[in-house]
Amino acid sequence: MTHAPHPFDALMDITARPPTVFVRGEGSWLWDDSGKRYLDFVQGWAVNCLGHAPPVVAEALATQARLLLSPSPAFYNAPSLKLAGALVQHSCFDQVFFANSGAEANEGAIKLARKYGALHRGGAHEIITFEGGFHGRTLATMSASGKKAFEPLFEPKVPGFPKARLNDLASVARLISDKTVAVMLEPIQGEAGVWPATDQFLQELRTLATAQGLLLIFDEIQTGIGRTGKLFHYEHAGIEPDIMTLGKGIGGGVPLAALLATEHAACFEHGDQGGTFNGNPLMCVAGLAVLEQVAAPAFLKATLDAGLFLERELQRLSARHGLGCVRGRGLLLALDLKLPIGPSIVAQAFADGVLLNAPQPDALRFMPALNVTREEISAMIDGLDAILMNIGAARMVA
Repeated sequence: MTHAPHPFDALMDITARPPTVFVRGEGSWLWDDSGKRYLDFVQGWAVNCLGHAPPVVAEALATQARLLLSPSPAFYNAPSLKLAGALVQHSCFDQVFFANSGAEANEGAIKLARKYGALHRGGAHEIITFEGGFHGRTLATMSASGKKAFEPLFEPKVPGFPKARLNDLASVARLISDKTVAVMLEPIQGEAGVWPATDQFLQELRTLATAQGLLLIFDEIQTGIGRTGKLFHYEHAGIEPDIMTLGKGIGGGVPLAALLATEHAACFEHGDQGGTFNGNPLMCVAGLAVLEQVAAPAFLKATLDAGLFLERELQRLSARHGLGCVRGRGLLLALDLKLPIGPSIVAQAFADGVLLNAPQPDALRFMPALNVTREEISAMIDGLDAILMNIGAARMVA
């Protein structure tokens, strides 16, 4: 007698998931198929910048779905032209290539830099990246990443990505050779545990890259689209990269990403880059709806204020429980736990109806919706406080 397969069995088992099925979301809240409600401070890893199922995105998608889904990237469509124009208007860049994921955008940035090296730097192809960096899960972006867990996987890797240390300009300078074409980094290393590059380091990196004739590439997949209190993180340092990638928040929950470049760096020729679904109107109207909301000065100020409130509350919690520092900027923050208790906190929070993330065993990362309320922040802090109290009490007994 054969048993009926479990519904979960049809999905490849590529990560540990709780046996919970989410069926509905609204703002900072999710509901599972049993009706239980969860306060979400992960938001798809900083994807749902306007929260779950934002009406402006839902309405834009519904309207566009009745008009045109995908005419092929061989033709222009109005939403992609409008979104590209808006991104250029709001940034220091001149041209945009749309993609479906952050990894694909970063892959495009790597290809663009290598094309630039072939055309302008005698075939230079190496891109200096950083220990602890994370740029995606394609073979090239895994190779560009400085994540230790990736090192033994899927060998041989793509060569050409020497690793420097974040906030150490000398470590970058030592790696520059006639093979170097670019330097690529996240302004805040999210997966490594929310480790920020200082504004001074970013300014010095811009100066060094310019002096050496190198391209400077910012991976703003996680920091872009208002996450750190400005529309793009590079604005905090008062510099301009040559290439930038966006993903996650730009779609507000749909698969959309972008590769942006200055006219100087944008050197693709016909046939060099493409993608079947890239720049389709359905995803681009979602991006337009998001950008219209997030780029408003009042929205960005509210995001910055919410981030400062969350930072203060986390600092208060840290002092109360003898924990470490609070790192990050805006609404991309981490709490240093000092001990490898992150996974147990995440598991208990989930049971209590709060979604948290531990990118490293000794840190919690907070990526709520950019329009999260103070009441929702306070509710999360209260829940985390109770968990930390219980952990402390358990440790005292042990």
